[in-house]
Amino acid sequence: MFGWCGKRLWVDLCTGRCEEELIEPEELRKYLGGRGLNSALLYRLVDAETDPLSPDNPLLFGVGPATGTLVPGSGRYTVTAVSPLTVVGAHDGKPADRPCFGDSNSGGFFGAELKYCGFDQIVVTGTSKTPVILVISEEGPRILDASALWGLDTWQTTEAIRQMDGLNEAEVACIGPAGERLVRTSAIINDCHRAAAKCGLAAVMGSKKLKAIALKGSKGVPVARPDELKRVVLQAMEVLSKDFWSQSYARDGTPSLLAAHQKAGRLATRNYQLSQFEGYESISAEALRRYWTGSAACFACPLHCGHHYRVDEGEYAGTWGEGPEYVTLAGFGSKVGNSNLPSILAVNSECNRLGLDTLNTGSAIAWAMECWQRGIIGPADTDGLELEWGNHRAVIKLVRRMAYREGEFARLLGEGAYRAAQVIGRGSERYVIHSKGQDPGLSDPRAAPAWGLGYAVASRGGCHLRALPTAETYFSPDEAKRLFGTSEAVAPFGVAGKGRLVKWSEDQRAVADSLTVCKFVVRTALMVPEWLAKFYRSVTGEDSDGESLMLLGERVVNVERLFNLRQGLTRADDTLCTRFLSEPIVCGPAKGRVVELEPMLDEYYTARGWELDTGRPRPDTLRRLGLDGME
Repeated sequence: MFGWCGKRLWVDLCTGRCEEELIEPEELRKYLGGRGLNSALLYRLVDAETDPLSPDNPLLFGVGPATGTLVPGSGRYTVTAVSPLTVVGAHDGKPADRPCFGDSNSGGFFGAELKYCGFDQIVVTGTSKTPVILVISEEGPRILDASALWGLDTWQTTEAIRQMDGLNEAEVACIGPAGERLVRTSAIINDCHRAAAKCGLAAVMGSKKLKAIALKGSKGVPVARPDELKRVVLQAMEVLSKDFWSQSYARDGTPSLLAAHQKAGRLATRNYQLSQFEGYESISAEALRRYWTGSAACFACPLHCGHHYRVDEGEYAGTWGEGPEYVTLAGFGSKVGNSNLPSILAVNSECNRLGLDTLNTGSAIAWAMECWQRGIIGPADTDGLELEWGNHRAVIKLVRRMAYREGEFARLLGEGAYRAAQVIGRGSERYVIHSKGQDPGLSDPRAAPAWGLGYAVASRGGCHLRALPTAETYFSPDEAKRLFGTSEAVAPFGVAGKGRLVKWSEDQRAVADSLTVCKFVVRTALMVPEWLAKFYRSVTGEDSDGESLMLLGERVVNVERLFNLRQGLTRADDTLCTRFLSEPIVCGPAKGRVVELEPMLDEYYTARGWELDTGRPRPDTLRRLGLDGME
C-alpha cells in the first residue's frame, strides 16, 4: 500500500514488551488513520467502566496516509484515550460524571517522524512501575529508564533526550510536572512549543509513568502517484497564496483572530460576561509584532503561522518562546481582563515548559476570578491570592502552583473548572464556561449560533476545532441553499440550516484529522472535500472522491458518538453552559442575543440520522456507514 506504513506498535508498559502488528488494508481504507483509526480502536479496547487514569486506559498515537508527504500541513498527529477531563451522563439537572471520549491533535515534526519510523499508530497499554521513555529508532522500539528525567520540565526533557546516544536529532513528545502529577488540564508537548492539549491526556501519560516518546526514523513514505502529487500540491499552494485567511495566518498567525472577534462582538472577556475587551489593542497581533523575532512552521507547511518571541524589557524581561496562539492570547488576556502582553507571553512559555493546556488552565482561572468578583470565594479559599480581574502576577503564580499541585486551591483548579465548581458549590457552577466539562474555545457563540451547536455536540467535549461553522466566510447564499437547504445557513445570526452546516463541517474535519492534514490548510478554498480527495488519491492511489471521503468522516463521527453513548451520554449532554443559553450579550453587534440551541440540535440530529429524543444513531444509519453490530 502507498501512503500508509500498514503497521501499528503495541507497547505494554507492565511487561516492557513492544510488538509490531500489521494493520489490515480494509481497516485503513475504512478509517484512514490518525483520528479515525484511533477512535475505532479505542472503542474496541475499552468499556464503559474504564478509569481514565488506570492501567486499563490505552493511549494511542496515530498518523494518516498524508503525514510525512508533500501535502501541505501534513505534519500533525492525533493522540486518543478515555478522557480524564471531559464528562458525559448529565441527567435531570444532575452533574455529568462519566468520562468522555478524548483526543487531541498537535503539529510540529513528531507526526512525520512517526511515519519515518515505519508506523501508522502506537498503542501504549498498562503502567510502568518506574518512569520510562519509549524510543523508536533504527535499532527498533525499546523502553528505557527515565528516573533521571522525572521532574524535569518539557524543555529540559527534550534537551536531555537529545543528549542521549544516537538521539541527537530525535523528535520528542513528553510531559512536564503537570502531567506527572496527573493534573487534568495538562498537555503533551512536542517540539518544545507544540501541544496536544485537549482533554488532559498528559495525565494519562503520567499515570502510566511514560515521561516521553522519542522518535528517530529514516524510512520514507512511498506515494502512488508522485508526479500527480506534485501538481496537486502546486495547485494547492497557488490557492493558499491568494486566500485572505491563509495569508493572514502566514503574517500574524492565529493572533490575527483577536481583532476579528473583537469587531464581531464575540471576544471572550472576563469569563464571557462581556464579548468585547477594552484593552484588546494592547494584546493584538499588531502589538505582538514588537516581540516577534522570526517565523516558525510545522512540517510541510507553507503558512508558517508560528512566531518566535522574546521580551527584553520590563518585569518579564528574558521571557522567550514560540506563539502564542489565539486561545492563549485571549485566554490569559481578555478572558481574565489582562492587557499586559509580556505577562501573557510569560504564561505561554510557562505552560509549554510545565506541560499545561492554556485553554482549560486559563478557563479555570477566569472562572475563579468571577467567583472572586461575586464574593463566592475569598483569600481564605485561594491560599492568599488576590484574584481581581487583570491581576497577571496572580495568574502566573496560579499557573505554576497548578502544575505542581501546590496548595489546595491550585490543586482544585488543576482538576478543571467544571470539577472545581462541583467542590466549591455556593452557586459557582453557574459560571463555568463549558460543554461536557471542557472550555469550548474563545469565540462567544451568542454572536455566532453555529459555533454554539458545534460546541454542544463535539465528541470530546466543548471544542472550536471539531467543526468550522462560520461558513458565511466561504459559501455564497446559493451554495448554502444547495448544500444546507437554506441560504440562512450562512447568515451570521441565522438558525435554519445550521444543523446541516455543522454536520457537514464536522464530517469534513474528521476526514482532515484522519488523513492527517492541518485544519488551517483546509479551512480555505481547499475546504471543498474534493481537495482532500485529490491529496488522498495522489498519495495512496486509491480511487475516491470527495463524497466518499465525507462518508468516511461521517463514519468517524458516529463511532465517537457510539463511544459516548456507551458512557451514558443523552441529549441532555449536548448542551451549553447557562451563560450562553440564557444570559444575553450586553454589548457589541450581537447585543441582546443568546444561543437558540434546541431547533439547531433537532436539525442536526435529523441530518445525522440520529433519534431526536436520545441522539442515538438509527440502525439504518449504522448500516449505511458500515457500522452494523456496534451499539
